[in-house]
Amino acid sequence: MSEKVVDVETAMEETHEEGKPLTAPEERVIAAGPSDIDPPAAKMTAGVPDEDESNACAGLLQVFSIIFIILFFPFSLLCALKMVQEYERAVIFRLGRILHGGAKGPGLFFVYPCMDDVVKVDIRTRSFDINPQEILTQDHVTVTVDAVMYFRVVDPVLSVTRVEDFIGSSKMLGATTLRNILGTYKMTELLMQRDDINMKMKVLLDEATDPWGVDVERVEITDVRLPDMLQRAMAAEAEATREAKAKVIAAEGEKNASRALKEAADIMSESPTALQLRYLQTLNTIAAEKNSTIVFPLPLDLLQAFKAPAPRQLHAPVHAPVQSSQATEDCAE
Repeated sequence: MSEKVVDVETAMEETHEEGKPLTAPEERVIAAGPSDIDPPAAKMTAGVPDEDESNACAGLLQVFSIIFIILFFPFSLLCALKMVQEYERAVIFRLGRILHGGAKGPGLFFVYPCMDDVVKVDIRTRSFDINPQEILTQDHVTVTVDAVMYFRVVDPVLSVTRVEDFIGSSKMLGATTLRNILGTYKMTELLMQRDDINMKMKVLLDEATDPWGVDVERVEITDVRLPDMLQRAMAAEAEATREAKAKVIAAEGEKNASRALKEAADIMSESPTALQLRYLQTLNTIAAEKNSTIVFPLPLDLLQAFKAPAPRQLHAPVHAPVQSSQATEDCAE
């Protein structure tokens, strides 16, 4: 350690005396100092024997595996040759370490029976239903939401080394994300903005599962179940709204019809012939629909001509004769 410090100080003095500029590695070495340089060097020095021992053991086991394959040939090929399908990839661990080059497959490949451990990973798109989640929306309404999630493995090595069970972890993460996202929306927004919610959930899940080598392709909300009382209240509200709109539409239709009838009456009053043509058209329509019934409407003007004149009333007063009581007696005698 003291020798390294002396070498660094000597190099600095010689550089300053000659007037040469320091290079980038020299500046980093000088700025770091001896305290920062020594621990890594010590670690590297301490790790070299361990790596040599590991390499020696690996070489020895490799020789034994080759001897085993030669002695028991061709039966040893059952252990030495592995095959993976087109939709699979094989992650090979040799003495606990992943081989360089990543996952193998598809097809046949050679492994050492006593050294290699093969883990197969399916890279097809998987789908699973997220368990129904009871969620309290922003406007304090409890709803039950079902969703489905589609994902696939894009990096088999990461899916094996970074997470123990990427399928179970993805399911739990999907349920948690569903509760967190839907809790920030109101009930009406939850029913009307499903596409935006699905896209937002996909982005968040994709970011969370990317370190695991998993790609979330799609997230869909399949069902939103409301409480029964709330469904009845919403149905009554919708029915009342429809009835009100129907009444308004009917009133508007009556208004327009009366206006049209008034305009038609004004036009027909200007020309009596138009009224007769309308009468004939009505008779034609009745004859086409109901042949056994014919109606002949008569105008009131024709009926007034056939009415008899009213008798005159006599206005002279009629007075009854008045006889006195005396004349009555005379007549009696």
